[in-house]
Amino acid sequence: MKLIVHGQQAFGKAVLEALLDRGEDVCAVYCAPDKGSRVDPLKAFAEEKGLPVYQPTTYKDPAVVEQMRGHEADLCVMAYVTLFVPEPALNAPRLGSIQYHPSLLPLHKGPSSINWPIIFGEKKTGLSIFWPDEGLDTGPILIQKEVDIGPDDTLGSLYFNHLFPMGVAAMCEGVDLVREGKAPRLVQDPNDGTYEGWCRPEDVQIDWSQPVDTVYNMIRGANPQPGAWTTVAGKKLTIFDSGKGDVVDGAPGTVVAMDERGMTVAANGGSILIQRVRTEDGAKLAAAEIVEQSGINVSSVLGAD
Repeated sequence: MKLIVHGQQAFGKAVLEALLDRGEDVCAVYCAPDKGSRVDPLKAFAEEKGLPVYQPTTYKDPAVVEQMRGHEADLCVMAYVTLFVPEPALNAPRLGSIQYHPSLLPLHKGPSSINWPIIFGEKKTGLSIFWPDEGLDTGPILIQKEVDIGPDDTLGSLYFNHLFPMGVAAMCEGVDLVREGKAPRLVQDPNDGTYEGWCRPEDVQIDWSQPVDTVYNMIRGANPQPGAWTTVAGKKLTIFDSGKGDVVDGAPGTVVAMDERGMTVAANGGSILIQRVRTEDGAKLAAAEIVEQSGINVSSVLGAD
């Protein structure tokens, strides 16, 4: 089949690389518009391979749709696409388009579908390859793969260790199923599932009075983006790597120990060992540096102002 690859960033590049390694006929690459001086990894790799790259700012333009039809492609493989793509563009290839989404649709439709299951304390998530329509992650399902969420998984570990490599393999599997005429279209129940918007900084301010599991899930579900945060002496402190510990003496939010492991903070029903942070001035500190450079002391109270 002739394929269009549409995507961006490292995941888009990895999907294109996998398809080319399999000997697939990629006739065109569509990529997000440039932002600043950084070249998108998908764009750079496509140009390195001599493939034509297109970067429309909208897919609502009839000229863009005609351009896509002009490639006479059989299928469009959508690997991390953030611009809205209406059905005329989705259906420009002969067999339409398939798209990757990192959740078990119809659960966690929306743009931060890896963050929220961790933040909500769920034990399982997964990925879906689906046939996109003009709804947001509402099209029929082609493939789904489940992934366990470990007790210490973060957004980063869940994505890079599981959902990223499994997603690349699943996109290739989806191409095979379409080529063989065996690709299902399992319609999603429009009344089922969940939708959440972007996980933004204002969604992940830590309330130390909440149960320790709630606090820990928020920290790991926002690590590394957007980063759960608290305050100390009126300044913002963003928390990344951490661990959950036993109950310690101290009111929730109180720093009870600082050592080579990092900073231990009392929580409701346990404690949080903080091992990597970013201060308000942008400095990133690992465990030993937190002790030496943060200006935080034992008995400091986080989130008190």
